[in-house]
Amino acid sequence: MGFIVTVFWFLVVLTPIVFVHEFGHYWVARRNGVRVEVFAVGFGKELFGYTDRAGTRWKFCLIPFGGYVKMFGQSDVGPDDDGGEEISEADKKESFFYKRLGQKTAIVAAGPIANFVFAIVVFAVLFMTVGQAFTPAQVSEVRPNSAAAEAGLLPGDLIVEVSGRSIQRFEEVQQLIRLHPGLEVEIIVERDGGLVELAATPGVRMETDLLGDEQSIGVLGIVGVGGVFKRQNPLQAVWQAIRETGRLVSLTGTALGQMVSGDRGADELGGPIRIAQMSGSAAAAGLPSLIIFAAFLSINLGLINLFPIPLLDGGHLLFYGYEAVRGKPPGERAQDVGLKIGLAFVLGLMVFATFNDLVRLPLIKQFVALIS
Repeated sequence: MGFIVTVFWFLVVLTPIVFVHEFGHYWVARRNGVRVEVFAVGFGKELFGYTDRAGTRWKFCLIPFGGYVKMFGQSDVGPDDDGGEEISEADKKESFFYKRLGQKTAIVAAGPIANFVFAIVVFAVLFMTVGQAFTPAQVSEVRPNSAAAEAGLLPGDLIVEVSGRSIQRFEEVQQLIRLHPGLEVEIIVERDGGLVELAATPGVRMETDLLGDEQSIGVLGIVGVGGVFKRQNPLQAVWQAIRETGRLVSLTGTALGQMVSGDRGADELGGPIRIAQMSGSAAAAGLPSLIIFAAFLSINLGLINLFPIPLLDGGHLLFYGYEAVRGKPPGERAQDVGLKIGLAFVLGLMVFATFNDLVRLPLIKQFVALIS
């Protein structure tokens, strides 16, 4: 039953996010007169679906990891393709291949953008209804012998910037510091009417997450003043939602950069099993937690799809950027090689992330403990 419940919440979280992403592509494609042949959530064998009056086949498929929009005049995974055959003028008007470069760029970029917009809407609704955790970014206490004490932070300091990012809430300080265990960060505080620049190296503390995995987090050693859950008016809620989405994009980028540089272990990278486990944990914590997790996952999906890797949306945008600069698209051989490299990279990343998921499972951990 636990497995079934986990899978259920995984699908509840993932399906709307995939739908939003693909609907972004679909909506902008239709606005630009492109005929959409297939709108699929999932891959493989079709489970159920229907064909609308415009000729688009809407379907849900057996393998629920991802989805796609198939447009007339665009190959499934490769570069734009007119099929190499003569088509009528009427078909050209509905073909993705014959659209202007700006139109194709907008259609491809619309998927990731839709994911970011989805997150903004989710956060805005939450901030208007449930509220937003708000603690002033002011230091009320500095722990003795802590990283904060060594850096020269004092009670009464108002933190205005951490690691180059502006700060409005104490919660933002905590999230940034957690990402930098043992790594020096620049901190700017407001003190006695002026700004003071400090450098701190957060301590390292091992923490067990909701799934029972240990991870190292940064600890500064400061205490904030009392906080509240603050409901925002609609305008302020939208602004804070935009800010929160941008902040999460930045934090995710920082974590990925640390993995590349070696400052953070790549074993923290999770795949579908971990996403499913986190979906179940978020659901158990309550509806607001589940909604926040869905927004966070949507941001990650949008961000990853913007990576300049052939096969992903970012790879297509890279090709279009090249075409905009050179006045012609990359050669077919260059695109074909790029797509093969991109496919190998994406498949390799999926295998690696899934391997990380498997070695975290209790049964695998017990087996490793027995043979070690």
